[in-house]
Amino acid sequence: MRGDDVRAAAGMAMSQLQPHALRDWSVSVPGLDFTVASVVAHAGQGPLWYALDLTGGPADDAAFEIKIRPDAGPGALLRSLRNAAHLCATTVDSLPVTARGFHPFGAADPSGFAAMACGEILVHTYDAATGLGEDFRPDQRLARRVLTRLFPWHAPGADAWATLLWAHGRLDLPNAPRQRDWRWHSAPIAEWDTTMPGKA
Repeated sequence: MRGDDVRAAAGMAMSQLQPHALRDWSVSVPGLDFTVASVVAHAGQGPLWYALDLTGGPADDAAFEIKIRPDAGPGALLRSLRNAAHLCATTVDSLPVTARGFHPFGAADPSGFAAMACGEILVHTYDAATGLGEDFRPDQRLARRVLTRLFPWHAPGADAWATLLWAHGRLDLPNAPRQRDWRWHSAPIAEWDTTMPGKA
């Protein structure tokens, strides 16, 4: 996965949420300890962290404290998400595919950071939409790429987006109980040992 995937995910988030920018974003997201505003702020913070982590290398030795204010208005939150996604995408595309950066699930390469940024943006856009009583369904092809990169042990099935949400613990699937202690495969896919990892 590359920067264009991150930009595409951000574009889908903007298309979903921008029409609702005049609504009350202080409402809670069902089942999560987030409001719509705080979950959108969180969706933007992930790509910011990933840009810095990828640039900094695999050691967890930086002293950054990055935060998008959840008390900002919807317009500012959306601009922050878009800008963070652009920064992450540019960083991913500017480094060699062999670059590695820190992540607690395993030192990730640019593809891993791009996939994680997409996952953060898409899943949290779903959360925000749910809090607003709306439905969000991004492009199935992007959902499939994110799922294949981060959860290679889960078959996408007929609805890759539903499977991606299930893999992130957001819903139940037939004959598949909700995932509670999920984790990504953030390291290069060539390092996956073909088994499902242990609990986070």
